[in-house]
Amino acid sequence: MNEPFTGDRPASRTIIIGAGPAGLTAAYELQKIGAPTIPVVLEASDMVGGISRTEQKNGNRFDIGGHRFFTKVPEVEAMWHEVMQDDFIEVDRLSRIFYRDKFFSYPLKLFNALRNIGLVEAVRILLSYIRWRVRPSKQEDTFEQWVTNRFGRRLYMHFFQSYTRKVWGVDPSEIRSDWAAQRIQNLSLPKAVWNAISGANDTKTLIERFQYPRLGPGMMWEFVRDRVRAAGGEVQMRREVTRIKRSDTRVTSVETRTWSEDGKAVETSVIEGDDFINSMPLRDLIFAFDPPPPPDVVAAAEKLRYRDFLIVTLCLDHPDPFPDNWIYIHSPDVNVARIQNFRAWSPDMLADPNTSSIGMEYFCNQGDALWEMDETALRDLAAKELEALGLAKAEAVTDFAIVRQLKAYPVYDSDYREALEIISAWLKTLENFQTVGRAGLHRYNNQDHSMLSAMYAARNIMGARHDVWEVNTERSYHEDFEVEKDAQRDIAAE
Repeated sequence: MNEPFTGDRPASRTIIIGAGPAGLTAAYELQKIGAPTIPVVLEASDMVGGISRTEQKNGNRFDIGGHRFFTKVPEVEAMWHEVMQDDFIEVDRLSRIFYRDKFFSYPLKLFNALRNIGLVEAVRILLSYIRWRVRPSKQEDTFEQWVTNRFGRRLYMHFFQSYTRKVWGVDPSEIRSDWAAQRIQNLSLPKAVWNAISGANDTKTLIERFQYPRLGPGMMWEFVRDRVRAAGGEVQMRREVTRIKRSDTRVTSVETRTWSEDGKAVETSVIEGDDFINSMPLRDLIFAFDPPPPPDVVAAAEKLRYRDFLIVTLCLDHPDPFPDNWIYIHSPDVNVARIQNFRAWSPDMLADPNTSSIGMEYFCNQGDALWEMDETALRDLAAKELEALGLAKAEAVTDFAIVRQLKAYPVYDSDYREALEIISAWLKTLENFQTVGRAGLHRYNNQDHSMLSAMYAARNIMGARHDVWEVNTERSYHEDFEVEKDAQRDIAAE
């Protein structure tokens, strides 16, 4: 943990909750624009980067999912290169979908798709597409309605329905169409077919190459942490914000609990500030205010839901059991939803080039059977499923690591939109408090848009008038047509 500021109290101090991409970007941007304030970043865990961190075990590094670095936001691109410099590498993309015991190239390759799905079924998909384009559903409230109108019922049932259920744990009819509009809105069946035939591609997240930090996305945020500290800012680890104190429409301080390395609470303290930027989950944020917000705001926060996530990383005794960076697993016969091959992202992620590090990603909810499974059972499950998919033998596993991630993905259910409107309206009444990032805005943002919201918040402290709630609400930014959790991304900024 870095030492707290001990000099004369500066003219201003900005308290930043969370050391993920949004929180650290806010601190970095404040220093870059020369704001007369000391950024004080408070992080509850012992690692920076949030869901974009890179964990380590026995010299092997692995992501909490895979995180490509791609953006259409110039200032985010500039920050990445400014921080990473020569430690950015170019990675060739290879990803596939496993469905009905076959591997489908993704992005779509026409002859591969026809060979796997069959000419008869391809004709049925085309006829279904025509039917739904001619007579679409008049309502587009749900994910199911939105996708069916644009791709046809048959393609929806093949490539969207089962994977969406696996990722979110509910039927796609319970997910709002907002999620589809934000993530996959720019791709259509004709465009996918044309791309497959011509090799053209203007759907930006289907790029064939992407940037990636040599030692994983956590490397980026470790560098930003070090730069913030070197410039006089603070990044305090294991410092959990438990209460946010306010006087009418101004926040005055935060109450924190400090945790020791062995997980014991060792100190409670109050930290005063002049401005405040939050990136903790929105529901937790509302419950932390003292005094609490009006009852309707608290009731709205209670309606916000999240999807949790865990990854079982298996170390194998041989390299590259498959060539892909990642594979989407649509099969309902296994629990795993996506599989990463971290060596294919960067060879430097592995301690031994003659081994491999395979990330088995599972979506679940805290308290369910998968979440509560002990580590040995999870290792055995992941190894068994890897073998069942024909990718590697279970006996090849030599080591493993497990990470559980609470509140990884905000859920776009039938209640979330109205709840957000109530919460955001109240938060906007606070004079010196802003909330940013995926968790802080309860929005399924990629890393770059989380960063942009934080940049805007920092500039607002200097007098700008950006509405952080409007970042990534335009419908020009889009995601891969497979329904992924971020399916995180591709997450990274993806």
